[in-house]
Amino acid sequence: MSSARDAGVLTVSGERLLGDLRHLATIGGTAGGGVNRPAYGDEDLAAREVVSQWMRAAGLAVRVDTAGNTFGRLPSANDAPPIVIGSHTDSVPDGGRFDGALGTLAALEVARTVAQHGMTLHHPLEVVNFQNEEGGLIGSKAVAGQLSADDLALKAVSGFTIGEGIRRLGGEPDRLAAAVRAPGSIAAYVELHIEQGRVLERAGADIGVVEGIVGISYWEVTFDGIPAHAGTTPMADRHDALLAAARFVEAVNRTIVTLPGQHVGTVGRLTVFPGAPNVIPGRVTLTLELRDLDQQHIDALFAVVAREAERIAVDAGTTVALRPTTAVTPAPTDARVRGAIAFAACLHGLRSLDMPSGAGHDAQNMAAIAPSGMFFVPSVDGISHSPREFTSDADVVKGANILLGTVLRLDVTM
Repeated sequence: MSSARDAGVLTVSGERLLGDLRHLATIGGTAGGGVNRPAYGDEDLAAREVVSQWMRAAGLAVRVDTAGNTFGRLPSANDAPPIVIGSHTDSVPDGGRFDGALGTLAALEVARTVAQHGMTLHHPLEVVNFQNEEGGLIGSKAVAGQLSADDLALKAVSGFTIGEGIRRLGGEPDRLAAAVRAPGSIAAYVELHIEQGRVLERAGADIGVVEGIVGISYWEVTFDGIPAHAGTTPMADRHDALLAAARFVEAVNRTIVTLPGQHVGTVGRLTVFPGAPNVIPGRVTLTLELRDLDQQHIDALFAVVAREAERIAVDAGTTVALRPTTAVTPAPTDARVRGAIAFAACLHGLRSLDMPSGAGHDAQNMAAIAPSGMFFVPSVDGISHSPREFTSDADVVKGANILLGTVLRLDVTM
């Protein structure tokens, strides 16, 4: 039997991987070319079962943990912690064929390739299909010990609660603690994903090595003015909450684009009270979202935005309150995993680019318990969560080969 150390530049079967992707896309496939596999629905269950069958056919030992995640394990000759690779196969309603599916099926193809070449890895290799990634990274939260009993009552897009969904997947929501993996029990976690943006496309790069997954902080912002008759109140006498809110939206954008960095900021929802066409708005509530790899930078951005809000409120004759709601901590990736990805890209003659991930992924939860990393392959026109989502066959195969190379590198360095 050969060793991973003697593997050289091993490659996957691109034809087999592309066939798997095409087949999986028929489960929940939509007329527009996308997929509809919301977590816990019948299509989600069917897709997960097909992937499980492929895992077994590849010689992996398959199990469903108590949180409903599916793991396929390729053993090693050593009592070492496993290298875990994978993603998810659930989708947003009428989503794309590559989001999540590519990472899961590429991981399966890596395990197949290792097994078919009779390779003996130092670490066991586990392929994971996390559950309900699109609904809040639920499966990886459970593995990281971050899923609470209260979360089980939340409803997924499919209409099932998370607790009901876990049961449908074969899990046991009353035994969530058994799904938790302790820090140190996993040698490394690696996730391949489509970029969902245009950074790689614009840079002409093949692989995006993710430096970290951004933190996300949310606030509810409320401007209070005085509701009054729109026809009888002169402009100079108005305390218009919507006017203040509009100025605030512009100020958020101006602040974000003016200050240096890779941060983003968004006002995504406004609610106007009383909302009548002949009444000056007396109250507006809106959402503020800030994202960056550095929590201190998020805090500094918010301080600038908050000062702008106070200034705007005074000028408009209103008051403003900014209330923090939820926050997701930035999750830097592990330098050793990033190095292994870059090494694999170089080995294949591909150009890699360091970049942040502006979207949430299971890797951010796994980073709490294991050295974690992820990388991107290009998305055409940066379109995702849409039937128009597309990654070329060549980039799909490149991504799988880099995942294989990363696993082999980590197997001898971790």
